[in-house]
Amino acid sequence: MKRVLLFLIAALWAASVASAQDPQASARAQERISKAVRHELLMLPYVGAFDSLSYKVEGYNVTLYGQVVRPTSKSDAENAVKHIEGVEHVDNQIEVLPTSMNDDRLRQQLFRAIYRYAGMEKYARVPQKPIRIIVKNGNATLEGVVDNDADKNLAGMRANQVSGVFSVTNNLRVVKP
Repeated sequence: MKRVLLFLIAALWAASVASAQDPQASARAQERISKAVRHELLMLPYVGAFDSLSYKVEGYNVTLYGQVVRPTSKSDAENAVKHIEGVEHVDNQIEVLPTSMNDDRLRQQLFRAIYRYAGMEKYARVPQKPIRIIVKNGNATLEGVVDNDADKNLAGMRANQVSGVFSVTNNLRVVKP
């Protein structure tokens, strides 16, 4: 019995040393984890246009970033990611935005100003809205992706025209479809 146990311990130790020495295996595992994290975050049911989530994978550790309106979205994101095979630790740095009727009103106005504008309605047709509208204490930040610089600038201009918004930070990135 002791021999079998010693053999298993030695085999596990050898496997861990071999995987530590094989950077390609580690890179493949990190890529697989990254894809799984992205999938899990996209599948969260109550994350919408007023929430922004991002992540970083370092080895077998995942750090979650972003802002959400609902406190449950923060815990849902962490729970979804920590159950991914291979993830050893989740550092949840997601910020829950403060509750504010004024911010809620601004979110709705910004959504209408951007997504219902004639040149921008193509982004409204996508189930996962690519333009994320983050409002905190009257200040708006646009996160996400658009197809070209003209759409990025148009979204920023439309947001700046909403009455009651103190400032608009346009962090939209341009990606080719």
